[in-house]
Amino acid sequence: MIGSDGREKRLSGDSTCYAGVDIGARAAKVVLIDAEGGLLARALAGSGTDYQAVAERLLSDCLDQAGLARDRIAGCVATGYGRRNVPFANGARTEISCHAAGCFFHFQRAMTVIDIGGQDNKIIKVDGHGRRTGFKMNRKCAAGTGAFLEEMAMRLDLPLSDMNGLAGRSGAVVELGSYCTVFTATEILEKIRAGHQVPDIVRGIFVSIAKRVLEMDSIADTPVMSGGVAAHNPVLVEIMSGMIGREVLTPPEPQLMGAWGAALAARDNRRAGDHNRV
Repeated sequence: MIGSDGREKRLSGDSTCYAGVDIGARAAKVVLIDAEGGLLARALAGSGTDYQAVAERLLSDCLDQAGLARDRIAGCVATGYGRRNVPFANGARTEISCHAAGCFFHFQRAMTVIDIGGQDNKIIKVDGHGRRTGFKMNRKCAAGTGAFLEEMAMRLDLPLSDMNGLAGRSGAVVELGSYCTVFTATEILEKIRAGHQVPDIVRGIFVSIAKRVLEMDSIADTPVMSGGVAAHNPVLVEIMSGMIGREVLTPPEPQLMGAWGAALAARDNRRAGDHNRV
């Protein structure tokens, strides 16, 4: 468990723990939590093509980190794109409900969760009791997703990991008007030919992502960002805050919110009387 000092704590005695598995289109995540919802272990990897195998491997990694035997897991819930491919899970939940639960666990207030994933974006409204009151998802185009960012990095011949730092060094924003990934890539080539600086182009890419996401729905109450794009690109959180006009919060492990919410669901299932073990 992560305590107030930011360090992980181990499960003691004969207590049980709960597992959450999030098989996304790009990355797979597994977490173990204790009865209070505190994080005991986490593991991440590319989803690959064998979802069952990656889920098993990451669960094993988590158990090794926590120093626990498998029979200490009292329940497991899977979520994400590949949630039906985790046979050891006791149940499955949508990523919408799991991201909402994971973020609410950390902030305990009415919020709008902005989740930017590898293939899609979600805007999830949550009330002050943690109940979802609405959501919207963009599945029509890759613009504004992690896949879009990867494509733009490739067009600029840059490592994806360099994008955040370059945007942070920008002195001006290069406006990108295209809505389509293909057209945006062409527009970027035109900006390079026109002599614009790469950091300014990269910042323009992040601004473009923010615009695409914020066009999906209004942002009510406290904005909270989850997902791998937010985890690896804090400059996007900064840009979102400026565009919304108030601070956008991020939980301690933004990329793990789906898995964390799934683990919380496993705990709640156990409390409701589902005693199946993994």
